[in-house]
Amino acid sequence: MRKSKPKKRILLPDPKFKETLVTRFVNYMMYDGKKNLAYTIFYDACELVEQRTKESGVEMWRKALNNVMPTVEVKSRRVGGATFQVPTEVRPDRRIAVGSKWLIQYARRRGEKTMKDKLAGEIIAAAKGEGAAVKKKDDTHRMAEANKAFSHFRF
Repeated sequence: MRKSKPKKRILLPDPKFKETLVTRFVNYMMYDGKKNLAYTIFYDACELVEQRTKESGVEMWRKALNNVMPTVEVKSRRVGGATFQVPTEVRPDRRIAVGSKWLIQYARRRGEKTMKDKLAGEIIAAAKGEGAAVKKKDDTHRMAEANKAFSHFRF
């Protein structure tokens, strides 16, 4: 076990929208340290969302992220010889991380040609409450609901 908890790094806001949440999302999306490319993909996807829906791209993205962030999840806990799936609340910090990662993961699996198209499609779908990322959140909530009986094993 480590001696002390690592300090939280302070993120700089992104250049266009001046938001740290956007920077965080771009950091999750980035491959091989190519942050500039990740920013370009995100901004292009926001523009595509604006063109398709006639609404603000960042607002749609924020709405999509809110629809994808889970409030409860299950964690494995060994009691005696058995392993139980224990439902637990998700910390606000982790909610953002998990929601962002799901949005990116399911955007990458989409069938469109470029990543900006895929991300824009997933953002629009998630903002409407559809799409694979929202389905994943619903499945997670359903699993937590099904295992509510084991909530007294919380650690």
